[in-house]
Amino acid sequence: MLKKEDMPACPVATTVALIGSKWKLLIIRNLLMRPWRFNELKKNLEGISQKVLTDSLRSTEEDGIIIRTVYPEVPPRVEYRLSELGESMRPIIDAMEKWGKSYKERLEKSPRKNYAG
Repeated sequence: MLKKEDMPACPVATTVALIGSKWKLLIIRNLLMRPWRFNELKKNLEGISQKVLTDSLRSTEEDGIIIRTVYPEVPPRVEYRLSELGESMRPIIDAMEKWGKSYKERLEKSPRKNYAG
């Protein structure tokens, strides 16, 4: 978990430090729908390695964004879900989705235009 003294001064940089990786964002996107099990996430997130998924889940759990629940069954069942803090990121992910859709629509209408300038 990031300590207050380790956080960047810029609030945007703090957010990027917490959820800035491609995989963390996609994990959060999935968990906004419902709780997921590890293997479900692995199958859904095409291209993610087991190590990266494990590290990303551990890191977001340490940062208080997700909650890992182990059910006392045989075999044990483990589910990941968003914490209240993680749920508070819904508007961020929704805004990213809206912007991404808009960008793709612009490209479809004018594929030769450069939107960087």
